[in-house]
Amino acid sequence: MRRYAILAPGQFAENAKTAHGVIRYSSDETVAVVDPSCAGRTVRDVVPYLESSAPVVASVADALRFAPTALLIGTAPKGGKLPPEWRAGILTAIASGVEIVSGLHDMLGEDPEFAAAALQHGVTIWDVRKPPDVPLFCGSAYDVKAPVLLAVGNDCAVGKMTVMLELARAAREMGSNAEFVPTGQTGIMIAGWGIAVDRVISDFATGASEQLVLQAADRNPEYILVEGQGAINHPAYAPVTLALLFGCAPDALLLVADVKRTSMETYETPTLSYARLVELHEELCATVKPAGVVGIALNTFGLEEASAAEEIARARAETSLPADDVVRNGAARLWKAIAPKLVKRHPLSSKAVA
Repeated sequence: MRRYAILAPGQFAENAKTAHGVIRYSSDETVAVVDPSCAGRTVRDVVPYLESSAPVVASVADALRFAPTALLIGTAPKGGKLPPEWRAGILTAIASGVEIVSGLHDMLGEDPEFAAAALQHGVTIWDVRKPPDVPLFCGSAYDVKAPVLLAVGNDCAVGKMTVMLELARAAREMGSNAEFVPTGQTGIMIAGWGIAVDRVISDFATGASEQLVLQAADRNPEYILVEGQGAINHPAYAPVTLALLFGCAPDALLLVADVKRTSMETYETPTLSYARLVELHEELCATVKPAGVVGIALNTFGLEEASAAEEIARARAETSLPADDVVRNGAARLWKAIAPKLVKRHPLSSKAVA
């Protein structure tokens, strides 16, 4: 069990998806957040839905007063680069014997200055995105007994991880053994295992996706719920979406959509309608292993209750699928609606041949 100080200067309130996910869902404790822009307040004061009384402080040195055992890099900036101005705080933590946990694409353990300091002070640097060696996709995922549900989205950062965590919890509360499969850095920090598929060499990304499903299957779950990544029409991140779509060999898909998005975050590419996203994903799956979209999980954060209800009703009407916001309304109703549809499907092809 870790005691986290979370580093998110100037970004905790609005742009710290990793920090928010770990605080809300990890069994590890958050003892402080470093963000001078809102220092002197608590996490709950800044982000009420996180329901944490951990203090927000101005510096890593201030956070060390709360005896953290690990410093977590709490943001996931585009491109995964470490802001240069954060280096001093990380070195302060290392000098105090505090583990460093990072989900950046920059491998902090391979940085000469950080590596030397970690060696000097006997500190571990956990680069969460650093992938293991994985094989090519071979088709073993087709033999997994538990139905596999994969989240797909209308954009990045719309809540695919959150939805699958909420559904897994709802399933367990109703007596079913559902295994959450982390495919990105925040999910790995929460679950304690996984592979960041977006860091894997493209030829092996479907193989990595397959390995995740096989690892989940070893735990003998009734259902396997895979965290999605990116969006199929995202100009930058579509490849990881496609790798998961084929490599996980899903039996069903769950569409996750932010109702407010009209274009991709930081891009001008338009988002697609619910009906078109359902059609597009099902067409792609039909070429390898047929899988249908069984429901829609909407992110209505920021909308009034009446507006959120209207959006949920619109999604249902447009697609004839069950739809809900599992954070706003709880996940039980959506899980009850989709669980009977989670049955094993057969691929069009057999396993890879030597």
